[in-house]
Amino acid sequence: MSRPARACLLICVVSCLLVAINTEAQPSREQLAARCALLGSIADRYWRRGGEGSLGPNMTRMSAGLDCSKGRYEQGIKTLEKFLTGQRIPFPPG
Repeated sequence: MSRPARACLLICVVSCLLVAINTEAQPSREQLAARCALLGSIADRYWRRGGEGSLGPNMTRMSAGLDCSKGRYEQGIKTLEKFLTGQRIPFPPG
């Protein structure tokens, strides 16, 4: 096999591997839904544990919950992570 043919073959193989790696790195909808539910439950635990005056609905949490329930997982996760980070509540990395 000639040098240019080997180089072309190598480029094709590397390109295929990069596409496969990128495809695997993207979480599935089931994984996103599970992440949404996990972060939501952490936010709920914190909110229910709050002191006097914090018994009303948390609009940020409600908005994120709606996003998650309508399949807009990325938006719901982003909102929940921002909320939890702002409240200094630890949560597992995504």
